Amino acid sequence: MLAFSESVSIDRRLAPFDIAGSKAHAAMLARVGLITRAQGSAIQRGLDAILVEIQAGRFKWDTALEDVHMNIERALARRVPAAERLHTARSRNDQVATDIRLFLKHACAVLREKLRLAGLAILASARANADIVIPGYTHLQRAQPVPLSHHLFAWLEMLERDRGRLAVVAANANWCPLGSGAIAGTTLPIDREFTARALGFVDAKGRPQVTQNSMDAVADRDLCIEFAAAAALAGTHLSRIAEDLILWSSAEFRFAELPEAFSTGSSLMPQKKNFDACELIRGKSARLQGNLHTLLTLVKGLPMTYNRDLQEDKPPVFDSFDQTAICADVLAGAIAGVRFNKERCAAAVADPSLLATDLVDYLVLRGVPFREAHHAVGAAVALSERKGVPLNRLATADLREVHPGFGKDWAKVFNLGRALKGRTGTGMPGPAQIRRQFARWGRLLKS
Repeated sequence: MLAFSESVSIDRRLAPFDIAGSKAHAAMLARVGLITRAQGSAIQRGLDAILVEIQAGRFKWDTALEDVHMNIERALARRVPAAERLHTARSRNDQVATDIRLFLKHACAVLREKLRLAGLAILASARANADIVIPGYTHLQRAQPVPLSHHLFAWLEMLERDRGRLAVVAANANWCPLGSGAIAGTTLPIDREFTARALGFVDAKGRPQVTQNSMDAVADRDLCIEFAAAAALAGTHLSRIAEDLILWSSAEFRFAELPEAFSTGSSLMPQKKNFDACELIRGKSARLQGNLHTLLTLVKGLPMTYNRDLQEDKPPVFDSFDQTAICADVLAGAIAGVRFNKERCAAAVADPSLLATDLVDYLVLRGVPFREAHHAVGAAVALSERKGVPLNRLATADLREVHPGFGKDWAKVFNLGRALKGRTGTGMPGPAQIRRQFARWGRLLKS
C-alpha cells in the first residue's frame, strides 16, 4: 500500500514551490502572532537550507513519508524545533493547491519564452529566405502562389495564439488558495491577503488575489486541465509545422534540406535521411492530447471536495510541461538548420495554373459575374489539358471561344510579381503587407 499510495517520487518536483508557500505561511503566522517572529525566522532559514540541499541533489527523499510536503516538514522538524508550528491553520489540501498554482505560473512563463524563441527562429528563416515564393496548398494540391515568408508567418500566428492561451492560464492561476484549509478554512486569525502578496498572487496594481470559496479552492483542478489543453493545442500546432517540414523535405517536393543534427539515417537503406526530430514532434502531440484526456476523466465524477484521486493530476501536468518545452526547443533548433532549395521552389511556383484564380479576377474586373467567370476559367483549364498546352500559352482565339470576356491582354495575369503585388489587403501576401508583417513580428517577438 505504501508503494501504491506514495507520490513523493512525482510531486517532489514541487519542492521549490512548496518551500516558497511554507515561507510565506510562516511569515504570516508570525505577523498575526500565532508564532513568534524568532520562530518564523528560524523556520524560514531552515527551509532555505533544505532548498539548497534539494537543488544540490543531497536531500534524501523518503517514500514512507508519502509526499513532498511531509518530507520537507519532517526534515525541517529535525533541525528547527519551531517546525511543529508551521502547519498551523494549514492543510495539505490547500498546500498542494497553492503549490500547483505556483508551478503553473512558472510553467506558463517558461513555455511562453520557449515558444517565443521558436518564433524567433522561424522569423529568422523568413528573413533569410524573403525572396522565395512557393505554391500554397489546399487539400495538399497546388492552389495559389505565396511568399515562403507568408507561410512561415502562418506558423507564427499559431504559436502566438499558444502564447496567449498560456498567459490566460497563468492569469487564472494567479489566485491564492492558501488559508482554505482542508475544506472550511480555520477559526484562527490568519491573514490570507498577506500570504497572497508574499507569494506574488497579486493583480496589476499589486492588490492581493485570494480564492473566494474554500471548498472550490481545494477541489478545483480546472487550471491543470486548462494548462494541459493549452499544451495539447500547442503540440498540435508544432505537429502541423513539423508535417510541413517533412513534406517539403521529401523527394517529391525537395523545397528544403534537413539539418544533419536533427535527422537520422536508415539502419538498412544507406540513402535515407529521415527528419526524426519532426516525426517525434508529431508523435509527442498525441501524448499531449492523452494528458488532457487523462485529466478530464480524472475529475469528471469526483464529489466535492478533495479526493485522493487528485494525486494523479501531477504526472500529466508535469509531462505536458516537459514535452511541450522540449518540442519547442527542438523545433527552434531544426528550423535554424533548414536550408531551402530556391531553384526547386521557383520551378514549382512557375506552374501557370497557380494563377487561374487571378484569371477569374481579370474577368470579374471586365464586368463578368464571378460564377460565370469561374466557369469560364474552369473551361479554359480543361481546354489546356486537352491540348497539352500550359494555361498561359493558349491562343487568344481559343479563349474567346470559351468566353468573349477574354481580351487581348489576358496573358498579363501570368506574371508572378504582378500577382503578388496586387494582393494589398491586410493579411494578404503582397510585398507591402509582407513588409508590415516582418515589422509586426519583430515587435511581437522582441520580448
